[in-house]
Amino acid sequence: MLDLSLQSADHIRHYSVCAVSPSGWELRFEEDRELRQRSFYQDWHRVERAVARVEREVRQLLEGGWMIIRDAGINR
Repeated sequence: MLDLSLQSADHIRHYSVCAVSPSGWELRFEEDRELRQRSFYQDWHRVERAVARVEREVRQLLEGGWMIIRDAGINR
């Protein structure tokens, strides 16, 4: 659903959202290979809000000079 990595100098941030069974979604945020946030959602609208927050954060990082190094896209 979302799989994105960004890099600035020797720092890497990775964001992912994927479906988990039986029903729900997991959001993960890793920074320099350490898990910083792991959230589970069962409500699709909460997932949409979480993805929107990630998209805003990514835009801010890109404006600050970060580069996308892996983008498997956002599928909604």
